[in-house]
Amino acid sequence: QSLELFQAGLSWDLILKKRPTTVAAFDQFNVDTVAAYKAKDVKRLLGDAGIIRNKLKVASIIENAKRIQALRQTDVGGHGGFAAWIAAHHPLNRAEWTKLFRQTFKFMGSEIVNEFMMCIGYLPGAHHEDCMAYKRIAKLSPPWMQVDPKVFADG
Repeated sequence: QSLELFQAGLSWDLILKKRPTTVAAFDQFNVDTVAAYKAKDVKRLLGDAGIIRNKLKVASIIENAKRIQALRQTDVGGHGGFAAWIAAHHPLNRAEWTKLFRQTFKFMGSEIVNEFMMCIGYLPGAHHEDCMAYKRIAKLSPPWMQVDPKVFADG
């Protein structure tokens, strides 16, 4: 489970440039390691020019790691983990996913939720139907292809 999705809100170009140093600074986004960060870790991170040094973003990444742990450690609603939590809420459209992520995690914008959910196969739109990647993806029958496309209409 990756916490990379919790490091946005700025230009994608900047995020991508800082990705390698951010991944390293946050211990490869290992959920349990990040959730255990203490004040000394926050100080280290805020002094690291290789990452986006925003105190609220750093705090939210640590908090979101704790929330992912909580999803793992509880069976409330039959989830039992982050992936199972996502599967339990499928299908939702982009606006509904954004609302759910904002209720559950900190610093969740619609663009980052959309990109993440497309990346893991729960929202359509990553590729056009005439794209070679689309054809490869279709063979895998991702979750978004298993429901009526009308589900994904916002509004």
